[in-house]
Amino acid sequence: MNPIDWTARLPALKPATRVVLHAPSPQALARARGNFKNLSVAQPDAEIWIVVNAQAVQAVVDAPDEMGALLGQVLLCPNTLRNNQLTAPANIQVLPMGAVEAVARMQQDGWVYIRC
Repeated sequence: MNPIDWTARLPALKPATRVVLHAPSPQALARARGNFKNLSVAQPDAEIWIVVNAQAVQAVVDAPDEMGALLGQVLLCPNTLRNNQLTAPANIQVLPMGAVEAVARMQQDGWVYIRC
């Protein structure tokens, strides 16, 4: 059996592809960081955001420096912040609505959704 040439079989990403990486846990957040770095190198024109909710919010609030330069691409869920009596540091963006609604709106607008 010959291996499939996936490079030839898969279509290229369209220019300005928009990707939302969803991280609901600290482990998913770690995967999102790696996925973000890999995808941004492979597709420098892609717009990529990491939407963080649930237990991953605490991880970002507790150790924002672990996000490094990616911190500017992180969007925190206001519901999780409120429900856990957390305050986002000034340098971290908070969504204007819950993460689930924001992701649904992004998908509706053509964003590619990836759960990390």
